[in-house]
Amino acid sequence: MEKGLDYYMGLSYKIEVVEDKEEGGFALCCPELPGCVTCAETISQGFDMIEDAKKCWFEACLEDRIPIPEPNHLNDFSGQFKLRIPKSLHKTLSERSRQEGISMNQYCLYLLSSGTSSNNTSRETSRF
Repeated sequence: MEKGLDYYMGLSYKIEVVEDKEEGGFALCCPELPGCVTCAETISQGFDMIEDAKKCWFEACLEDRIPIPEPNHLNDFSGQFKLRIPKSLHKTLSERSRQEGISMNQYCLYLLSSGTSSNNTSRETSRF
């Protein structure tokens, strides 16, 4: 069974919103759909416009028979991964977590979280 436009429009893709502080307005994109971007004066207007951008993006892919990625969902991830690190880094992480009075897992989670946070506003929508 071939998946069509309605199928892809019904999926819940992540939408990232970035405020343009210099010129005003907002840029919206779907990171799972490379090049699917729009700009708007308001966030509300942007969400309407990103729907049009997604529709055009899907139509072009379907016409050219380009595979369309489906959205990633948190359920697809376990929240765990193994990581091999140098012994010296392991020692440093262990010592610093002990100084903070928390487990090394909590300390590493803190470091990863602070390193991956951004000033961008991301919004996962269920209506898209």
